[in-house]
Amino acid sequence: MEKMTQTDALKTIVNALDSKKAEDIQLIGIRDLTIVADYFVIANGTSNTQTKALADEVEYQMKLKGVEPIRTEGYQGATWIILDYGDIVVHVFYKETRQYYNLERLWSDGVQEDISKYLDE
Repeated sequence: MEKMTQTDALKTIVNALDSKKAEDIQLIGIRDLTIVADYFVIANGTSNTQTKALADEVEYQMKLKGVEPIRTEGYQGATWIILDYGDIVVHVFYKETRQYYNLERLWSDGVQEDISKYLDE
């Protein structure tokens, strides 16, 4: 299987989150700020159960396309789950945890992308 393009990966991730009713999906371009990744995708669920379901759906949809995360963290507590796909890092939060850490503020120098171009109609 040929390597998935970054755009296809972002579409898959954003649509997986959207399909499970993730709240406030944000896409932040951080390529010029860090070597960690090109993009952060940030979303939240309203319960630990939904937070885990969101992360599971992203993993499942990416796996269907032959892509496994390099690493995952946070499944135990399910308040902040990280799925690291190399150039894209997905952060799935429980709502209160997201407000507490406020990654959007920490990475406010990043480029806020409009996710609508990645959502399926």
